[in-house]
Amino acid sequence: MTRAGLVVGVGARRGVLAEEVLGLIRRTLQEAGPEAGEVVELATLDTKADEPGILGAAERLGVPVRSYTAGALAEVSVPHPSAVPREAVATGSVAEAAALVDAGELLVPKRKSASVTCAVARRSTPADTSASTNRSEPFTMAAMLPPTKHIESAGPDLRHHGDAEVRGLDLTDLAVNVRTGTPPDWLRQRIAASLGSLAAYPDGRPARTAVAGRHGLPEERVLLTAGAAEAFVLIARALPARRPVVVHPQFTEPEAALRAAGHEVGRVVLRPEDGFRLDPAAVPEDADLVVVGNPTNPTSVLHPAGVLEQLARPGRTLVVDEAFMDAVPGEREALCGRTDVPGLVVLRSLTKTWGLAGLRIGYVLADPATVSVLQEAQPLWPVSSPALAAAEACMEPRALVEAADAADRIAVDRAHLLAGLAEFSEVRVVEPAAGPFVLLRLERADEVRQLLRSRGFAARRGDTFPGLGSEWLRLAVRDRVTTNRFLQAFDLALQGLPRRAVG
Repeated sequence: MTRAGLVVGVGARRGVLAEEVLGLIRRTLQEAGPEAGEVVELATLDTKADEPGILGAAERLGVPVRSYTAGALAEVSVPHPSAVPREAVATGSVAEAAALVDAGELLVPKRKSASVTCAVARRSTPADTSASTNRSEPFTMAAMLPPTKHIESAGPDLRHHGDAEVRGLDLTDLAVNVRTGTPPDWLRQRIAASLGSLAAYPDGRPARTAVAGRHGLPEERVLLTAGAAEAFVLIARALPARRPVVVHPQFTEPEAALRAAGHEVGRVVLRPEDGFRLDPAAVPEDADLVVVGNPTNPTSVLHPAGVLEQLARPGRTLVVDEAFMDAVPGEREALCGRTDVPGLVVLRSLTKTWGLAGLRIGYVLADPATVSVLQEAQPLWPVSSPALAAAEACMEPRALVEAADAADRIAVDRAHLLAGLAEFSEVRVVEPAAGPFVLLRLERADEVRQLLRSRGFAARRGDTFPGLGSEWLRLAVRDRVTTNRFLQAFDLALQGLPRRAVG
């Protein structure tokens, strides 16, 4: 049975922000008038039901999301059809059709913003809609896991990445965590030398042997991937999971990959008042796939290996993203060489330390059976010959020494950045920080970020990470000269904030 009240039909492009969805809904509801009644649910196409922007808007409104198949929407006559949605999903308006499936009166026809359409209809009497929906109950993220203070539902744009802050712009980059001055000349030469073999299909065996040797593991525990991002997709598509859980705030690609593969994802959201430290008891006992970063992006928290081990148990896959572990002096708390932790899958990336984001190279370390399952899900020759050459080179002793020296320099440069930020009473930094970046909190952070851009610096916004909001910024650690320039710009940005009216 469904509740009487207002149904808001929503159509949206992929990646739309919850703020845009919510803003259009509120403007459209104003047209309906306060006497029209209360909103009881959002309605949309089934392929849009997991869109974080729609789910985030529903969460803020305190209502569920109901989804309908394209066939069900196509049967609904809409008063204001358009050709584009009709060609895509056979209905002239997703928003109007979704609103009208279970309602008799369209109060406000479709309204548009840049990426969203919505319409409002009144459901005058409760009705049984099970025959016209693809779910017997409304789809809500809250229904995935039992309510606890640690678990949140979808909202932020999981596909937003730091490169969007600087792409095509002449800004000093503090938004992306790739080490500056990379790749080094010797690595560029090794990659260039591999170009002579491009006519041949890639042979990953030498690189796989090199990675295995670097970690003291047998080769059958190594899988080479096109960056850690491919590994997340393989895990989402190939490994069985009835109840996957992602520990946030962290890199959003694991959850995005799981959702794209059709999983309903639960979240364990760590709290700033706890220093974003993980309590293993916060993870639901029946979670059979758990993803956590170490050190975690964007918090820069390094979880003790012993704490992460407590998450492992038979029947559970424990995915630890160690993409930034080689930036930690001594790689303390690493699990990459462990073979005694049940269900452990460790991901590593070579793109950050070596400046290979455009080349795409990373690897998975896991038990042979898991590696075999993931490998079967890969296309043939998934890693290019230049990327394989880079992987092999980065495992050599001189490369490991250079990476260790870089980690030591990052620690010194990070201490300098933290000391400078400590001079600003408005700023609270998450400490101790262990990664090549720091996370800070301040009021009106988004305004500060825009002022920094006007002064030539790009900082990473924090509100696209689940568990954070618009008051958070992430800053990449840079050399002392760059940091000093940034601190001056930061001071001027704080001074340049327009005063807010009082009263």
